[in-house]
Amino acid sequence: MQVRPYQRKDWPAVERITIEGIATGVATFETEPKSQLKWENESLQGSQLVAEADGGTILGWTILWPASDRCVYAGVAEVSVYVSAAAQGRGVGKALLRELIRLTEEELDIWTIQAGIFEDNPGSIALHKACGFRILGYRERIGKLNGVWRNNLQLERRSSVVGVG
Repeated sequence: MQVRPYQRKDWPAVERITIEGIATGVATFETEPKSQLKWENESLQGSQLVAEADGGTILGWTILWPASDRCVYAGVAEVSVYVSAAAQGRGVGKALLRELIRLTEEELDIWTIQAGIFEDNPGSIALHKACGFRILGYRERIGKLNGVWRNNLQLERRSSVVGVG
């Protein structure tokens, strides 16, 4: 497996994996995937990564979204990471997140990565903790998914390299 920058040709696999994640009911408040144009153009450029198996199959993806349009938050981003159902438990998410963290510190000048994760998604919580995220707080009834109030945890990873001065 290799983690590499996303290419436009990867979109069908990215969309398929996103749909799988949405179907779990624990990955996102979204009920439909973003369009390819929105996914590519509204995310932080240079943050779109995919994990590709030796045979060329896309196993997962990760991306950063701006946390705010205010300039003071230019170094703060929200992470999304999705792994196909068939590839879960094989280290794909960890490889993606570790490479994304490397990029944030070496190329993207990001000092804080944040994540909002449903409290009933222990796999994602464990993945983020294993990659240096810490739980900041608990947001009760923060939003509805299919008419049901959901709670989530707020996690963040602060760089020890960028934004420390």
